[in-house]
Amino acid sequence: MAEGPDPVDSMLDLMRRLPPTNVEQNVNALIQICPDYADDLLGSVDQPLKVKTDRATGKDYLACDYNRDGDSYRSPWSNEYDPPIDDGTAPTPKLRKLEIAANEAFDTYRELYYEGGVSSVYLWDLEDGGFAGVVLLKKAMTPTSPDEPSGSWDSIHVFETVERGRQAHYKLTSTVMLELVTKQNNKADETSVLHEPEKKASEQGWKSSGEITLSGSMTRQTEQDWPVHEPTSHITNTGKMIEEMEMKMRNLLQEVYFGKTRDIVYDLRSMDDLDKARRQRELQKELVGFIKR
Repeated sequence: MAEGPDPVDSMLDLMRRLPPTNVEQNVNALIQICPDYADDLLGSVDQPLKVKTDRATGKDYLACDYNRDGDSYRSPWSNEYDPPIDDGTAPTPKLRKLEIAANEAFDTYRELYYEGGVSSVYLWDLEDGGFAGVVLLKKAMTPTSPDEPSGSWDSIHVFETVERGRQAHYKLTSTVMLELVTKQNNKADETSVLHEPEKKASEQGWKSSGEITLSGSMTRQTEQDWPVHEPTSHITNTGKMIEEMEMKMRNLLQEVYFGKTRDIVYDLRSMDDLDKARRQRELQKELVGFIKR
């Protein structure tokens, strides 16, 4: 008798078909249905990064599956777990020293490119030699009024490093999750509405409210070899790769995805009067005909 589909594969297949804006709620719902596969699901689905505050230093850090141990998350600043646990996973002293330097370097990178937000770097040893790490970057735009747009950018860069003499081979997997929400809630002068309560909404001058949500994720991979002169060379090398990858992915989002969305909207609903555009084309044809004569 043939075995049924793998439950984790089925859950991942379902997640790909659900709205990306509700990924956290959908993951929690699946975990409640299949609690035995919670770790597999959390390790396979990228979720928006959570911002937490280190109690020891007062600095913000990002929480994800890579710094999670049970229900606790390790801070890159103090190396302590919140809530505290006794036997939490932590990097070796040598790797911890590199992790501290990496957090300082990418904190500067975050300030230069994001002008705000939060960054975190976590490193861990690999069983077959070398080490791996994740660089997390997040910036959220919080509206100050109901009509202002909101959004968030989450970058997750996972890399593996294997040294080969004076060279190191890097494998980078980058995921960007973007969410943009624009709202419009216009209305006419409220005094006129108060003085004429018997009128319909359309007669009072109310305009239809609207909300547009654009969200999704993009994942790209690359592998490169870089020279290693000292341990901190790994920070420089991964920094160059992440900088280049983020530039490429941002351009793809702006030119391809948003550009395609704009083209589709214009094809569905013209911004200009179609009859006016038709008359302009006919006039152009007449002028070209006169010139040819």
